[in-house]
Amino acid sequence: MLGALVKTIFGSSNERYVKSLDKIVAQIAAFEPAMEALSDEELAAQTPKFREMLANGSTLDQILPEAYATVREASKRVFGMRHFDVQLIGGMVLHRGEIAEMRTGEGKTLVATAPTYLNALEGKGVHVVTVNDYLARRDAEQMEKLHGFLGLTVGVIVPNLNEWERREAYGADITYGTNNEFGFDYLRDNMKHERSQMVQRPFNFAIVDEVDSILIDEARTPLIISGPTDDKSELYVQVDAVVKQLSPEDYEADEKTKNISLTEDGVERAERMLEAAGLLEGSNLYDVENTQVVHHLDQALKAVMMFKRDTDYIVKDDKVVIIDEFTGRMMDGRRWSNGLHQAVEAKEGVKIEPENQTLASITFQNYFRMYPKLSGMTGTAATEAPEFYDIYKMNVVTIPTNVPVQRVDEEDEFYKNTLDKFAAIAKLIREKNEIGQPVLVGTVSIEKSELLSDFLNKEGVKHSVLNARFHEMEAHIVAQAGSLGAVTIATNMAGRGTDIQLGGNVEFRVEDELRDMPEGPERDAAIAKIKAEVGEQKRLVLEAGGLCVIGTERHESRRIDNQLRGRSGRQGDPGLSKFYLCLEDDLLRIFGPDTLFSRMMNSNLADGEAIGSKWLSKAIETAQKKVEARNYEVRKQVVEYDDVMNDQRKVIYEQRADIMDAEAVDDVVVDMRHDTINALVADACPAGSYPEHWQVDSLKEKVKDILAVDAPIEAWIEEDGLEPEDIEQRITQLADAHMDAKMSQDDPAIWRQVEKSILLDRLDHYWKEHLATLDALRQVVFLRAYAQKQPINEYKQEAFSLFERMLDGIREDVTRIISVSELRMPEPAGLPELPDFLTGHIDPFTGLDNSADGDGSAQMPQLFGNLAGSPEGVAAGAPAGAGTEGNPWADLPISRNAPCPCGSGNKYKHCHGALV
Repeated sequence: MLGALVKTIFGSSNERYVKSLDKIVAQIAAFEPAMEALSDEELAAQTPKFREMLANGSTLDQILPEAYATVREASKRVFGMRHFDVQLIGGMVLHRGEIAEMRTGEGKTLVATAPTYLNALEGKGVHVVTVNDYLARRDAEQMEKLHGFLGLTVGVIVPNLNEWERREAYGADITYGTNNEFGFDYLRDNMKHERSQMVQRPFNFAIVDEVDSILIDEARTPLIISGPTDDKSELYVQVDAVVKQLSPEDYEADEKTKNISLTEDGVERAERMLEAAGLLEGSNLYDVENTQVVHHLDQALKAVMMFKRDTDYIVKDDKVVIIDEFTGRMMDGRRWSNGLHQAVEAKEGVKIEPENQTLASITFQNYFRMYPKLSGMTGTAATEAPEFYDIYKMNVVTIPTNVPVQRVDEEDEFYKNTLDKFAAIAKLIREKNEIGQPVLVGTVSIEKSELLSDFLNKEGVKHSVLNARFHEMEAHIVAQAGSLGAVTIATNMAGRGTDIQLGGNVEFRVEDELRDMPEGPERDAAIAKIKAEVGEQKRLVLEAGGLCVIGTERHESRRIDNQLRGRSGRQGDPGLSKFYLCLEDDLLRIFGPDTLFSRMMNSNLADGEAIGSKWLSKAIETAQKKVEARNYEVRKQVVEYDDVMNDQRKVIYEQRADIMDAEAVDDVVVDMRHDTINALVADACPAGSYPEHWQVDSLKEKVKDILAVDAPIEAWIEEDGLEPEDIEQRITQLADAHMDAKMSQDDPAIWRQVEKSILLDRLDHYWKEHLATLDALRQVVFLRAYAQKQPINEYKQEAFSLFERMLDGIREDVTRIISVSELRMPEPAGLPELPDFLTGHIDPFTGLDNSADGDGSAQMPQLFGNLAGSPEGVAAGAPAGAGTEGNPWADLPISRNAPCPCGSGNKYKHCHGALV
């Protein structure tokens, strides 16, 4: 009661915080007259002036008001747009490393220009992270006009850039790109063999657009770089055939977690079929010899019973293509891990690609926590504020709208079944369509989009369908969703990133309709006509009630529902939103109180009849909160497990960096040799034991094998009565002398290169094997809960022990290779090439892939626009110096593992690169 009174008098803590920024807004406004008086050249000269102030000891906070005033004035001149006061407040929130929650249509892209400019003045680089490649390109191109006007450089990281282009983009003052591109570049950088090969700079400041989508939804699953293993196609096909013969009584499925397991009867039936197929060793499925078969059986069960075509994936061009559950996009080039993708391929009867092994991985949580300052912006973050603070230590600040919201949010309507619900939706859409009111319909799957499309076809309503099958056209379809009478069906509107303007989007209409029209009076007249048409359409749409948003069912997360709703009512426009639900919706069926719902609705509702109730809406919200809490626990668990690996990852990556930066690593190699000798002696001659219990023969054999020296250990013990410490000292002297003699025969510079190469190679090899072991451990450690043990604590202990064993293995292997190998280098060796690998965004527990955009692994680069079809054309468009006989790209900095720019589809090293 008292809290409510205080809030009424003084406002909420969020309101007080936003109000406290008003005085800085006033300071920015005070600079406006002076800024308006500057010429373009003088305004651009502000940038070197600010940089000089920073060099002389000023802080970013001290120059913020004048810097923001500079950006506001530059925006007026470049875009004809003046930052609203609330946009400046949003920019201050971002600069402070917090999350700005701003409604759709409030101009978040423009909001980010002020903090990016201010923080880029330090010269350390600013990253702006977007949810897809289209937005990264679009925002970089648009904002480069502003930042370029003020003298800053802008880069963009998109698929199919070569190493040189990526390095240049990261070297810019401001770099745009997707979360996946940034994360994968970090992992790839830590697989390089020289510092000069790395493309990223040290982390400084990042602004994450659609921060809830990237740091919450996609953070369930880590980024993984993997390489191919042996082909097991036949095994997948055989196990798939077995699984398809099982009946529902043979397994138990949990749709909430997408987990499935065999019952006792199911195990017996599967054993008989596997035995008949010759796949079982002995007669017991769970014998250790059948571990691989059990793994394949589990994945085949999941693929056949739990994964649905046209919902979780589609089959396109004889390939299984994953559908992102949050955005509805196809993810070409992405694959589920742990054999799940191969199991789905076997299920659909398409070509089975080889399985992959993890080479490097990191969670988004641990990647983004490496930035000294991290901020984000979105329209929906308040519901997840505790998680943002818990994981990322970022506060959520709700920024008020520039104009009050006029959208009407109607109560949900409930129906008995899907057909009744869709019939009612189609009827409403037809009614709205007849009065010219544009309608945007959000669905949760491609299947539901196509079902609704059938209903609308029967009603005779013209409409556009936006889903994973047509994602190339999505920005253009979304842009016109506010046109008079437009009806747009969209599979999940989260992260679409294109503003829906009432009456239509002039820019997109000009691009679509006048693409081939040359510049001139005729084009200018056509543009003027389009603007007039859009203006008239906007007037009619406003009269019709603005954009009507319809949700065909509730999403697991309230944020996704709010994102769909937020498409309507931008910048004070009128609008309407309404959700239609039924008993067959996944959320109600899986998470809702089905007994209560079904009793009440089946007994009280006639076919086609609807019910609206605040109590039912509240029950739905409660179900959503349950799911959100469960998903938070899943993400938290991912972080807990990755934190263990993250500590180890830091050690390995720091060690790699030290090796790459060092002129020579001979001191490291010597220490490794001495540590290896210490471990060998301690193992064979334990402290406190009697000499007759020492394993002298084994020690002598290992010293010969690993150090390439003959040590007369028996004689030392018999004649001199040596203790283990003395034995260790003598073996060390022999080994050091052997290496000194060996190295004196060759150029020391060559030995330094060889030692660095061997050290990095063994470090990478053992780290890769360690990751595979941790993957396997993570999948089975939960079984220890049956022994009343905490799985995470068990995982920590085991992982630490495995890490120590890995370090011992690296030391011993490096020592053996350098001691035993003979140096034969007729010519200097080049840098080792990176292995062939795939990139994915994969759940470590289920193998589900959650990558929202492609990284280019399955696409060909167009390095020189339309010229990339012929060597002659590329040579003509290439920089001076290109055009070596037989290979016009010889002088270009193209990675050996990149696709060849000739368009053959082969890697550069297997195509024109082989001619160099």
